[in-house]
Amino acid sequence: MRWTHHPGPENQVNALRQQFSLHPIIANLVARLGFNDEAAARQFLEPRLQNLDDPFRLTNLDKAVDRLQRAMRNGEEILVFGDYDVDGVTSTVLLVSILRHYGIYPRYMIPRRLHEGYGLSAKAIEKILEDKTPNLLIVLDSGTNACREVAALRKKQIDVIIIDHHSSKENLPSDCILVNPRVFDHEKEPWHDLCTVGLVFKLVHGLLKRLRQEGDEQAESIHLKEYLDLVAMGTVADLVPLRGENRILAKAGLEQLRNTQRLGLKALFETSGMSLGGEVTPIDISFRLGPRINASGRLGDATLPVDLLLDENWGQCGEAAKSLEKMNCQRKEIEGEICSQAEEIIAKNLSDQAGFILHRADWHPGVVGAVASRLVQKYGRPCIVMGAQGDLAKGSGRSVKGVNLVEILQTCDDLLDHWGGHPMAIGISLDPKNLEALQRAFHNAITEVQKNSDTTREITLACWIDPTEINESLLDELKCLHPFGQENPEPVFGIRNIFLRKRPDVFGQDHFRFQLDIPNGKRVFGVAWKKADNIPQINKPIDLAAKLKWNHWNGRKYLQMELIDWRPSEDF
Repeated sequence: MRWTHHPGPENQVNALRQQFSLHPIIANLVARLGFNDEAAARQFLEPRLQNLDDPFRLTNLDKAVDRLQRAMRNGEEILVFGDYDVDGVTSTVLLVSILRHYGIYPRYMIPRRLHEGYGLSAKAIEKILEDKTPNLLIVLDSGTNACREVAALRKKQIDVIIIDHHSSKENLPSDCILVNPRVFDHEKEPWHDLCTVGLVFKLVHGLLKRLRQEGDEQAESIHLKEYLDLVAMGTVADLVPLRGENRILAKAGLEQLRNTQRLGLKALFETSGMSLGGEVTPIDISFRLGPRINASGRLGDATLPVDLLLDENWGQCGEAAKSLEKMNCQRKEIEGEICSQAEEIIAKNLSDQAGFILHRADWHPGVVGAVASRLVQKYGRPCIVMGAQGDLAKGSGRSVKGVNLVEILQTCDDLLDHWGGHPMAIGISLDPKNLEALQRAFHNAITEVQKNSDTTREITLACWIDPTEINESLLDELKCLHPFGQENPEPVFGIRNIFLRKRPDVFGQDHFRFQLDIPNGKRVFGVAWKKADNIPQINKPIDLAAKLKWNHWNGRKYLQMELIDWRPSEDF
């Protein structure tokens, strides 16, 4: 594992220290994020809701508000069509909640992964039309590439609004209202990277702004800040960059989330071991709340978490949260079993391959993407994992730095039935008889790419610090950088020439705990997750790459290191 470090420009670090009275380490971290003027740095360091831009600057948002208002006034049949991940679920809950304030109870539908598949598919349209045909269909978190499907809906006189943040492949659907800043708006706009729940927040902001201008008293009674718990969850879970308006919404939303009044979220807090009123971090969303919401969509019907977050009956919320907990446990068991089976296949047949193509007909298609991510993390190689759908092998792939899966699969296109996605993540289906040929082509294409690129796994250090700088004061200073996430990563600190005087304690089979005696007499405890197979020796100088965190236990908090990597010191 290679360690790299690129300090911020010294002149910018000094300027930030003076302008904002920052600790030198914090000033260096901010400078590394690339802010080259005081205004940009201030917006990052002081994210405020009042700095959100006018929602009507988004292309077509005014048209979407106009059409939604008309449907509300005329009592039209509205159907909200969401998606089965956290972004899609929270988007649906946010829009439906606002409409319910006006006594409008739209139908909502989340496609079932194993029945209708992803997005606005032909099977999803069949499901939409089973009951009463809507006058207005609002598609959330998909639809940008659904040209044929939108055309089919328009033939049935159904108006369509699409709120989405996915990139366009080729043509755009016509005769509908599409709000998608990735398609229409400049990448430098502060709202360009909003995920769908952020865009729905813009939609309802625009709607309420218009209604207030028209003298609507009910609009004055709705406080959008109370919905930011939903926005934070979708934003963090969807891994969009936490810059610009995403940072504003996520930071304010995390504060709202810690004291949420939503009964469904309170029930989720309870089943996931979180305490209401305590600090909520992106880690809590990514590893506690998010997986429980996603589990339903992976294994069954993602309508359950939507129902939960809309419910106002505590007893029903508790039962729904328990159901999600049970599904999440099932998901982890299934995922772990598939992972073990995949690792056996790799060890027996694929250890010399540059990338892995893995398939078994009995693997659950709802979890193969998560399995692919785990395998990529373990082996550092691109990986595609597939179960079965009908007669086809179908699944998901994940990649590594320097290997663009879109470019790789373009070289294998003749072997595939269908595929699409992004450089780091793709979906794929093919005839199983082509699997061996695909493995060869996949290996060859990756090998060719790696001849001309550096794919060495690396850790980027935020900065080197002296052991005596590891203290609670530094952690308090780091608060101004929260929340951490995409394009604002949690800093990994380098610490040189550390000695472990006591052998680390292994726990849970593959983790270990350790302690450092700092030269100033302070003792710091640390933990290393899934690293028990590589424990450093005691009484020998080592360098550490570690994160610094608060560990909350029994109502108290203390500083804890999280070890990312270690190496023998070179100075001795």
